[in-house]
Amino acid sequence: MTQITAQMVKDLREQTGAGPLDCKKALEQNGGDMQKAIDFLREKGMAKAVKKLNAGRTMNEGLIETYLHFNKRLGVMVEVNCETDFVANTEQFKNFVRQLTLHIANLNPQVIRRSEVDPALIEHERKIQLGILKEDPKNANKPDAILEKIIEGRMDKFYQDIVLLEQPFLMDDSKTIEQLLKETVAEVGESIEIRRFARFQLGDAAAGDDAE
Repeated sequence: MTQITAQMVKDLREQTGAGPLDCKKALEQNGGDMQKAIDFLREKGMAKAVKKLNAGRTMNEGLIETYLHFNKRLGVMVEVNCETDFVANTEQFKNFVRQLTLHIANLNPQVIRRSEVDPALIEHERKIQLGILKEDPKNANKPDAILEKIIEGRMDKFYQDIVLLEQPFLMDDSKTIEQLLKETVAEVGESIEIRRFARFQLGDAAAGDDAE
């Protein structure tokens, strides 16, 4: 019988997002076979997101989706990639891309992930938040370490406003776009990447003139 090591459990957790006990059980019941263990967890609904074992595989398939608001003053173009044309043609994938396009039209993210935010913009925002805190007499005697923790919490809100993956999903704000992406990956069984997007707006949007 194949010995199930801690490293094997760790690797399976990274592949699926499932809990350690579930991963150990899946490996034990499948003789230590990683792919069979992944399939086992997916069948049981335990795999939150599946990263293919052949993760180095290129993602040259996918869809380019567009959205144009009825007044033709707001438009969005999104490219989402996957590994196979089979997945690109599934309703789950198509629906994800459509929903993503509408989300971008409404919530106006600036970048896809936090690492893409301009460091100068981050530093500028941190200075603003520090200035706001120091202006408040209630914070006069608070140590810098406490103020720093408060700033970190406010920076999370800052990132939610501009980072696509961290924004609450337009149609269900109990989850983020990143969580929606992971759910879709688990459904289709292969890697998906939001490659790029562009949002165009002519002039200022009138009140109540959101995308529908």
